[in-house]
Amino acid sequence: MDDNTLKALVKLAQEGQLSSLEEQITSGGSAAAQTVSSKHFGRSGDTLLHYAARHGHLDVVEYLIKRLGMDVEVYNNDYKRPLHEAASMSHQACVSYLLREGAKVDSLKKADWTPLMMACTRRNLDVIQELLHHGADPALRNKDGWNSFHIACREGYPPVIQHLLLVAPDVWRTVSKTRRTPLHTADVATPQTALTAVESLLSWTPSGMDTFLWPGCFWRSTRRLQQQLTESGLSRCTRSLSPGQNEALWFLVRDLNVDVNQRATDMQLTALHYAAKEGHTSSIKTLLELGADLHVRDKKGRSALHMACIGQHADAAQTLMQLGLRDAADASGITARQHAKKQHVVQVFECDSPNAS
Repeated sequence: MDDNTLKALVKLAQEGQLSSLEEQITSGGSAAAQTVSSKHFGRSGDTLLHYAARHGHLDVVEYLIKRLGMDVEVYNNDYKRPLHEAASMSHQACVSYLLREGAKVDSLKKADWTPLMMACTRRNLDVIQELLHHGADPALRNKDGWNSFHIACREGYPPVIQHLLLVAPDVWRTVSKTRRTPLHTADVATPQTALTAVESLLSWTPSGMDTFLWPGCFWRSTRRLQQQLTESGLSRCTRSLSPGQNEALWFLVRDLNVDVNQRATDMQLTALHYAAKEGHTSSIKTLLELGADLHVRDKKGRSALHMACIGQHADAAQTLMQLGLRDAADASGITARQHAKKQHVVQVFECDSPNAS
């Protein structure tokens, strides 16, 4: 077969034109059928089976496997199988058929992603249930240490989060290679579902899990949500999100008994450090009401005042000083004031000076 004919076959497979595809292949005889069944196309190395599965054309998938004898486990240059393609695009009928034909449910593509991980990037619970029914393991990790639950939390679709917790109650007990928990990844791209997704996670997790659910990581997630709302043009978010964010902090500490002074990073940062660095004065006050240590220091000996000045947040620095936090050098001998670069931050210290008029 010449290149033009092969390109035409790819297009027919993508468009799901089975009769035309079959006619083209049949007209070339057995040699053409053999060529097509083993042909990998382009830089990706996709086969016709990859194209058909990606676009959800079940009849084409069946024809290629049953009539042409294509291997259900054929992989492209990224080691993606047809099952990866069907799962990533939420084509349940193709997923079901490929599994019945012997596709390995936990096959790995490049970076060690399973079909279930690919499915969790979408919001099709039926596909996820189908994979789980055939034995998919939600606890498997990719090269970055993420499992399917990390990915589901990142996408923020509560039904998927809840179902994974139902079938694998301990799946939340995971930390990536960069020490990110599923709660860290809940800073989802769809602001409307973010808080609901996090609430779903929190409502399922038992007590005694300070390492996984600490106020700092949830605070960062809701802060990220606030930024996304701002970027999407919802000007009301700066005022409206803060109360919800602070309610969540109360929920973590009061209802789940999470230690407000929990340290969960190598730098020994607490929630107060994060709130100060981002300049969120409302959260600073809430954290202190919940028992946060105003004078806490991180691994480098930096206080929340240091972090507020690193972030150039005058209001946060002023709030901390008004609440009784005094400037003092960190482990390297650097004071918070030395981090103040912007004039309005410098003025906070000038106003606080005993010699100020």
